[in-house]
Amino acid sequence: MDNTEQQPTIKVYPFYIKTPVILLGLVTFFFILFILTDVLVPLAMSCLFAILLNPLVNRLQKKLPRGIAIAISLATGILFVAAIIYFLSHEIVAFSKSIPALKAKSLMFAGQLQHWVDDQFGIAIEKQLAMVKSAVQNGGVSFSATLGGMLGVACILVLMPIYMFLLLFYKPLILDFLFNVFSEKYSLRVAEILGEVKTAIQSYIIGLLIEMVIVSAMNSAALMILGVRSAILLGVIGGILNMIPYLGGLVAIALPLLMATITKDGYTTQLAILGAYLVIQFIDNNILVPKIVSSKVKINALVSIIIVLMGGRTVGAFRYVPFYSLHSHSQDHI
Repeated sequence: MDNTEQQPTIKVYPFYIKTPVILLGLVTFFFILFILTDVLVPLAMSCLFAILLNPLVNRLQKKLPRGIAIAISLATGILFVAAIIYFLSHEIVAFSKSIPALKAKSLMFAGQLQHWVDDQFGIAIEKQLAMVKSAVQNGGVSFSATLGGMLGVACILVLMPIYMFLLLFYKPLILDFLFNVFSEKYSLRVAEILGEVKTAIQSYIIGLLIEMVIVSAMNSAALMILGVRSAILLGVIGGILNMIPYLGGLVAIALPLLMATITKDGYTTQLAILGAYLVIQFIDNNILVPKIVSSKVKINALVSIIIVLMGGRTVGAFRYVPFYSLHSHSQDHI
């Protein structure tokens, strides 16, 4: 009698069966992510900001209960954002005082543009006005969609602090979940990887904020030197838009160019703005980003761009696993 244990046979499926199943699984996975975008995107953003606030929570938690420490940290973050909004609103109020003069100058500029289009392309002014009127009417159709988008943003702004509080409050349970996904012998390695991910995310976000402040300061200084109206407001908006790849930089340059075109005669200021912004972009791309952002996370520019583009459409999903209370010795450092 053969006492050797029989090894279970593993059925191997052919390639033409495995490949369609894998592709179908990937398509289904990304389709589910697309359907749940409205839920997963604010949750992912909340995770990023919760990781950013985590060091402050850990420091306050040494002297205060966990819930109070999280509440104080969230209040600090909200006050910081509110201060930025107040600063921008103050600049917007100052900008609004010059709206009548800007309106008169823009109407004069629009009239000159209409005559130029009529002379160069033979499109009558009446036809141009009809085209503009048609475009405005078509834009009014999408007003409800725009309003719905604004309400969606408001809901996200309300939900994100709640998500952040719950993520920080239930951090031990989340870590238990992540540890139990893997074997116990890998617990120290998992703790090390989680710590590295947390540090990389914190460093990256802080680096982006530092870059935004420096670019905003350079934009504002250049526009003030060139005598552009509302230089600080346009400079700060340009620094914020600079965080958006490709499109943000173009809009950041277009805004002061438009302001200078409306408020000043000739094209000397516009050329000077274009040159100043090109110099600022060169400094940002070749000095600030490599030294401040990329050096903190140690990834090259290509990987950074790919991650940013993919991150806008893809959010990670968690697989359900029961929670257990163990590996607490590794959580204190995360």
